[in-house]
Amino acid sequence: MRLERLFFVIAIGVSVALVAGCGTAPTGGVKKENAATKRQEAARVHTELGQQYLRQGKLETALGDLNKALEFDPDYVDAHTVIAVLYEQIGENTKAEEHYKRAAQLKPKGGAELNNYGKFLCKLGHYDESQSYFQRAIADPFYKTPWFALTNSGTCLLKAGKRDEAETALRAALKQNPNDSETLIQLASVLYAKGDYFNARAFVQRFEAIAQPRPDALMLGRNIELQLGNAHAASDYTHRLLQGFPDSEQAHTLSVQDKS
Repeated sequence: MRLERLFFVIAIGVSVALVAGCGTAPTGGVKKENAATKRQEAARVHTELGQQYLRQGKLETALGDLNKALEFDPDYVDAHTVIAVLYEQIGENTKAEEHYKRAAQLKPKGGAELNNYGKFLCKLGHYDESQSYFQRAIADPFYKTPWFALTNSGTCLLKAGKRDEAETALRAALKQNPNDSETLIQLASVLYAKGDYFNARAFVQRFEAIAQPRPDALMLGRNIELQLGNAHAASDYTHRLLQGFPDSEQAHTLSVQDKS
C-alpha cells in the first residue's frame, strides 16, 4: 500500500505540473493533505495526553482525551490500543475487546497490536483463537519484542492445559531474552505443573535474582518448596507473602487454608 500511495502522489504531482503550465495551480489536494495531517497530529497529541493521565490514574480525564483522539482520526491505532487498556482496567471488557480488535485490524501484521489482542482473548478464555494472534505477532519481522508474544502464548497454553506446548513456547521466549522475568516465572509455573520441582525452583530463583517480589511468585516458591519437602524454605516464602502482600489473593488463600 505504501508503494501504491507513492505512485499516486507522483501521478498527482505530474498532473499539477502540466496544469500549471497552462496557467492554473489547483491547491485543493494540498489543503486536504494538510487537513488530514493536522487531524493525525491532533489524534497523536490527545493519545499521548490520555496515556499520561492513564498512568496517573486519572481515568475519566484520560478517557476524554482518547475519545477526542478518535474523533480526530478514527483509524489512529495507538488511540485504540490505549483506550482498550483503559476499558480493560475498569472492567468494560466488551469495549476493550472492540478496540483491541480494531487496532489489530488496522495493523494486521503489527506484532504489538496482534499480541495485545491475543493476550486479551486469552484473558476471556478464548485460548485457541488467541494462539492465532500470537503466531501472527511472532511472524512480524519488525516486532521488537517477540518474546512477549511467545511468553503470552506459553502462559495461555498452560491455562488451556497444554503443558508441553507451553514449555516449548516459553523456552523459545527465553532463548530470545534470557533475562525476561515474566518468562522465567511462567516457565517455573509450567515446570511445577508438570511435577518438575527442582527445575521449577531453579527458574524461581532466577526470577528472584532480577525481579521485585510479587505475590504469585512467592506463592509458587512456597508450593515448590513444600513439594520438595523443605518446610523451612516454604515457611519463609509464606512469611514474605503475608508481610509484603497482606491484601493479595494469595495471602487471602493462605488465611483461608489456615482457618480450615
